[in-house]
Amino acid sequence: MHFRGHTTMSSPLRVGLAGVGTVGASVVTLLERQRAALASRTGRSIEVTAISARERGRERGVEIEGFAWFDDPVALAASPDIDLFVELIGGDEGPARQAVETALGARKPVVTANKALLAKHGMALAALAEKQHVALAFEASVAGGIPIVKTLREGLAGNEIRRVYGILNGTCNYILSRMELEKLSFEQCLSEAQRLGYAEADPTFDIGGFDAAHKLAILSSLAFGTAVDAGAIHVEGIQSISLADLESADELGYRIKLLGVAERSEHGIEQRVHPTMVLKSSAIAQVMGVTNAVTIDADAVEELTLVGPGAGGGATASAVVADIADIARGIRSPPFGLPVASLDHSARLPMQRHEGGYYVRLSVHDRPGALAAIATRMAERLISLESIVQRSKPGKRSPVSAGTTVPVVLITYATTETLIREALAAVVADGYIAERPQVIRIERD
Repeated sequence: MHFRGHTTMSSPLRVGLAGVGTVGASVVTLLERQRAALASRTGRSIEVTAISARERGRERGVEIEGFAWFDDPVALAASPDIDLFVELIGGDEGPARQAVETALGARKPVVTANKALLAKHGMALAALAEKQHVALAFEASVAGGIPIVKTLREGLAGNEIRRVYGILNGTCNYILSRMELEKLSFEQCLSEAQRLGYAEADPTFDIGGFDAAHKLAILSSLAFGTAVDAGAIHVEGIQSISLADLESADELGYRIKLLGVAERSEHGIEQRVHPTMVLKSSAIAQVMGVTNAVTIDADAVEELTLVGPGAGGGATASAVVADIADIARGIRSPPFGLPVASLDHSARLPMQRHEGGYYVRLSVHDRPGALAAIATRMAERLISLESIVQRSKPGKRSPVSAGTTVPVVLITYATTETLIREALAAVVADGYIAERPQVIRIERD
């Protein structure tokens, strides 16, 4: 469903805003700065009339004295004095969920930037919005200022999408970029990211891949018409990535990125977040620092890459205000592109079914027959090796002795996750390697 209602300049859209942190303050500023332009584009004025936040007296960089104040965001959501509710509180339960449910239940459209809430409760909230005939808009929930939700839901409606993948977490991309360019350790780069405010004091949600997984769950639903299923996403973070991996990738013509990938195959839909080797010649490999990027492979447009700021007050506020403007125009689409009853609820493919090339780094005991034995374990499972590189430099290697190890890098042709894991388990059992194998999947065109 896609409706355009009648609007007039005499009917202002009264906005209630819950959460006045960096993004909320930027929304207030942007709406004020673009007041005349938005009124002209939408046919009505848009006014923040009421707000809710945890601390009333906190310095926010914007004047809030002229707005009605609510200590409780749920009470704000229920207020008859607002027409639209904007949720910028965060979190997948508690006040955020209660306030959004209250607003939708009161037949008020909702704009949110809350990917965690949508990843966990998106289907129920979309069904409630559908039942109440109001909009649930969430452009700001994925990739900050990049208009990826609108692109997938509306801009590519005439395409069959095969794959959507991208750099969905700026913290991880910043860390990997600095490690590669400045030859710094993971720990050094994480500490710097925290100092600059790119990473939280507890960075687990970002570096563990969970933030990217929430965003991927939303993108996958929009791309493939499936119910949001964050629990089916295979998630790995970047904690295990070392300088040795980045250097090997560079020598082999690749760059390592934390990617979220959703892909349609003949067996079903894959959803995965993990460090990935991408060709240095690819568009996504050029994206460095805190920037986000999303690439869409589709039948008509073939490949489309959107690049931009994935976080920050201004970028996220841009997406929030775009949603508010759509609602002011009277535009309402099914939140995930299709009515909830039409979304595909079939199970997603387990990671074991993934097929592709692999980078494997091994610390091999330096003794005769070790490499041949490893190659044999691969061959037993019909895994073909594209290359095998012993990374020790001539003249640098110690004489063969107990405890001496040699770094070895294998690149495989396409195989399955199950077979590569079985082969490496056999190599470990044979006693030829000193450390846990490092495995990174390769994403090729």
